[in-house]
Parts: sequence; C-alpha cells; structure tokens
Amino acid sequence: MLASLVGTSIEFYDFYVYATAAVLVFPQLFFPAGDATAATLQSLATFAIAFVARPVGSALFGHFGDRIGRKSTLVASLLTMGISTVVIGLLPGYEQIGILAPLLLALCRFGQGLGLGGEWGGAALLATENAPARKRAFFGTFPQLGAPIGFLVANGLFLVLSEVMDDATFASWGWRVPFLVSAVLVVVGLWVRLSLHETPAFAKVVERDARARVPFAQVFRTDLKALVLGTLIMLATYVLFYLMTVFSLAHGTAKNGLGFERSQFLVMLLVGVVFFGLTIPLAGWLADRYGRRPTLITTTMAIIVFGLLLGPWFGAGSMLSTVSFLVVGLALMGMTFGPMGAMLPELFPTAVRYTGASVSYNLASLLGASVAPYIATWLASAYGLGWVGGYLAVVGVVTLLALLAARETREASIDD
Repeated sequence: MLASLVGTSIEFYDFYVYATAAVLVFPQLFFPAGDATAATLQSLATFAIAFVARPVGSALFGHFGDRIGRKSTLVASLLTMGISTVVIGLLPGYEQIGILAPLLLALCRFGQGLGLGGEWGGAALLATENAPARKRAFFGTFPQLGAPIGFLVANGLFLVLSEVMDDATFASWGWRVPFLVSAVLVVVGLWVRLSLHETPAFAKVVERDARARVPFAQVFRTDLKALVLGTLIMLATYVLFYLMTVFSLAHGTAKNGLGFERSQFLVMLLVGVVFFGLTIPLAGWLADRYGRRPTLITTTMAIIVFGLLLGPWFGAGSMLSTVSFLVVGLALMGMTFGPMGAMLPELFPTAVRYTGASVSYNLASLLGASVAPYIATWLASAYGLGWVGGYLAVVGVVTLLALLAARETREASIDD
C-alpha cells in the first residue's frame, strides 16, 4: 500500500505541476506573444498531448507488467515520468529558441503521459492483488490517494513560490522549482519500489505458465466488453476532475472570468482538494460494504445534478460560492474516484489485468480529461458557464448507462 501510494503521489505531482503551469506561466513563456486566450488554448493543447500518450503508455507498460511483473514495470514508469518532468524544468522559452520551445515542451509532455499511462494500473494492482477479499476497494484507495496528495503538494509549492517571489522572478525562474524538485521525489519513490516483492496473483500466473503472449491483443480479443465499459465508467470521473482543477483555475483567475488573484484561488482550490482526499477512503469503504455499482451509480447521479447547477453556482463569483462549489465538486470526485482502484482491475483476469485496467483508465483520460479544459474554456467563452455544466451532465449520463450495464465485481475472484 505504501509503495502504491508513494508512487502515484509522485506521478500525480509531476502531472499536476504541468497542469498548473500550463494555466499560469506556459502561455507567456512557450508561445508567441499575442492574444491571451489563444495562448492559453495553445498551452492547454500541449496539456492534452499527455492524454494521447497515456493509452500508448498503458499498452507498452501493460505488456511488460503482464509479462515480466508489476515491480519492474512500476520502476520503469516512475523513471519515465520523473525524467520528463525534470527536463521541462530546464527548457528555454520561446524568446530564446523560438518554435523549438513549444515542440520540446510537447515532447516532454508526451513522456509524462507515457509514464502515467503505465503507472496507475500497476499501482492499483499492487494494492488490490495484495488485499484481503472483503477489503479490496479500501486497499485500492491507496493509489487513488496519490491524486489529492500530488495535487496538494504541487499546487501548495506553486502557492508558496508565488507568495515569496514577485511575478517577474516567478516567471523568470521560480516556476522551474516544482519541476526540478521532482528529481528528489523520484529517488524516494525508486527506493520504496525496489524493495517490493511480486504480487501473489501474478506469481500464481507465472507458476501456471498462464501469461498472455501479447496482452494488448488478448484483452481486445477476449475482454472487449469489459474494456469498453471500464472506459465509459471512468469518463465522468475524468471530466469532473479536470473541470474542477484546470478549467476552474483558468476561469477563476481570468480577467474575463471570475477575476480572483492567482494565490487566492489556489488556496480555495487546495481547500476543495482536502475534501477530495477525505472522500476517497470513504468511497472505498462504502464500495466494500454495499458494492461498487451502488456506490458509483449514486455518485454519478449526484454528478449529473451538480453539472446542471454548475453555471449559476460557479458563475456567482463570490468567495463563499466559489469555495462551496470547489468543495462539493471535489468531494464528488473522491466518491467516484475511490472505488475505481478496485473496480477496473476486477473487470479483468490476472493474465491481462495490468493491460486491461490501464487501457480502460487511460482511454477514458483521452476521451474525457484531454479535451475537458479545452472544451470547457471554449464553451464558457462562446456560450457561458451553463453549457460547461451541461457538458458534464451529458458525460455523467454516459457513465451512468455504462454502470447500469456493468456487473458487480465485489465478489469476483482476483486470482483467476
């Protein structure tokens, strides 16, 4: 559990450092001067590249995770993410190297996506394949907790830097600090993961000589229904999270949005993320007690209602309405994200579980998270915040239908 928590915390830290910088500093540093909205949209487009890379990473690392084991693959995914993040902290800007700056930024972002694409599935398996049968969902919340922890550390560091530096210093070199700090975190993560043993479920597959020859091909051939349902079940989770973080930060600090100061909005966002972290283990406990589907169906219905209320709630613009909006939205995020660490792995047999869980998780990121900030920014500027909420509600309906079509996995064996 510790290894899955530490690893995902570091990986999500790296990922969110980019997300925050993509809103706060990258539009000015890595793209030509011009229209501010256009620069933000270009920056968010590079943000989306990682989500294209994530399914590639899930196929690549999933292959080795199902063939040679969880431990070695998780070490490789952590190194891929860490190196990509540190290099971003060393990149020169557009004024120094011109068009090469956004191209190199995009390449590093692709590396981040590749690493995270292989990370989550292995970390979830590390927790659930070592868990007692009636506590798999709770054990599966430990890699999920990496998301709020990584977010809190990443944005907390940005907040501290923005408080101790003036804007010119922060734009000059201060923004690089969170990226370079990743090198230290990766060393800690590698130390933890290199001390691991292989999971019992995978060891049994090796003992029976039942490993898939090409896990990626086999999962599409034999478990396509689980793959499609798993992807759609994760869809609302991803759209909700990136609306609540990347889009809310962009709109909340924009002069033509809510107009909050950067540091002020980051504090409000961090308050909301605390509730994200608190509801993850609660959701895992409920999923173990009442089942994965009842917990997720109830939460998804609440997300649909939340989407319908998003426009007037977030658009009110007061500090009280904004904090309450972030708290409720991110608490719902914890409730939908918590059980996924168990449910997605439980949909697949051991021989293709790393690949199947990873591909479902990361295809959902491509279809949901990669485009969510971009679509939401465009909808808000063209039609208003109500359309952003409608977008979330429609995605919630898609996830609800997938949950209704899926089987309950609480009693499923994880050693098959």
